[in-house]
Amino acid sequence: MTDLYYDPYDVGINADPYPVYRRLREEAPLYYNEPHDFYAVSRYDDVERGLKDPATFPSSRGGILELIKSGIEMPPGTLIFEDPPIHTIHRKLLSRVFTPKRVSALEPKIRQFCAHSLDPLVGTGSFDFVADLGAPMPMRVISMLLGIPDSDQEAVRDRVDRNLRTTPGEPMEVSAHFANGEIFADYIDWRAEHPSDDLMTELLNAEFEDENGTVRRLTRDEVLTYTFVVAGAGNETTTRLIGWAGKVLAEHPDQRRELVESPGLIPNAIEELLRFEPPPPHVGRYVAQDVELHGQTVPAGSAMLFLVGSANRDDRRFPEGDRFDIHRKTGGLLTFGYGIHFCLGAALARLEGRIALDEVLKRFPEWEVDYDGAKLAPTSTVRGWETLPVVTPTRN
Repeated sequence: MTDLYYDPYDVGINADPYPVYRRLREEAPLYYNEPHDFYAVSRYDDVERGLKDPATFPSSRGGILELIKSGIEMPPGTLIFEDPPIHTIHRKLLSRVFTPKRVSALEPKIRQFCAHSLDPLVGTGSFDFVADLGAPMPMRVISMLLGIPDSDQEAVRDRVDRNLRTTPGEPMEVSAHFANGEIFADYIDWRAEHPSDDLMTELLNAEFEDENGTVRRLTRDEVLTYTFVVAGAGNETTTRLIGWAGKVLAEHPDQRRELVESPGLIPNAIEELLRFEPPPPHVGRYVAQDVELHGQTVPAGSAMLFLVGSANRDDRRFPEGDRFDIHRKTGGLLTFGYGIHFCLGAALARLEGRIALDEVLKRFPEWEVDYDGAKLAPTSTVRGWETLPVVTPTRN
């Protein structure tokens, strides 16, 4: 009888899942959790193979354990929960939004917002990586893309975040409104009458050939769903990345000093942060057909968790995977997924992380985490800090 137990809802495990991940990789590369009735794979090769096999592990039943188990039908346009051929059509549509040109054009605006947020904090002796930068900045950037007025952005962010929250230790409550974009309805209707250079206008006017061969525009409901998906996917995960930068670099002051002295290392440091502490710890999939893994049969109809956080630290793929190293060659990290569902916003998230870290280090070359005030976010779907206050030296 083994004492090995993995549970994505366990608050104790979630605080530091990596020792459990390591044991899973070595002792139970295919793991079954009886209380919650799901399977999990933890080795890099198994996670990578599964993510690029939509026939065996389709996305159309959801990517979160609670959604897969609920059996609710996903609204059309919920790109992250779709399979080919409809996914191919919808992804092509949304890829128009995240063009390299459009993403890179945001850099000066992102830098300006970071400066505006951080400058007043210089010399105060403390700031919060999440509250002062990590939470407001990604929503500001997504709102720039979407065309949401500044005055409404915080309310939109809070509403979107609530859809991802869980009670500590408990599964998420699943409702039929999970991917309902009604929060954006007024903006969509306004943009229909007042077009602008933003995502909502682009989606309202985009013509495409649907799965039936009909050339048409998106329906209002489809535009609402798209907008919700973009706002949710581009918000909380980037917030968590910035929080992890604060914690991990506080624990590695020598590497932080290297980044201060050589800012050219920052892009690779962001890659290593994404590998070392990925905001999405796992990705769920429905099992469409019996599959053989490690000498066992996973039956059709099961739920499977691909443990991205474990795969990213698998020594078989990343030597000394539990060691943080800003000089590491991180090619192949699975934080943004793999295959047809590779995150469309990956370049934007990387840009935001790079700029945020650069602007922080310019003003605060040193800091220590105030762990008494730090708090992990209460959700099983995205792992990271809800608050991360730090103390900074004040110089006379």
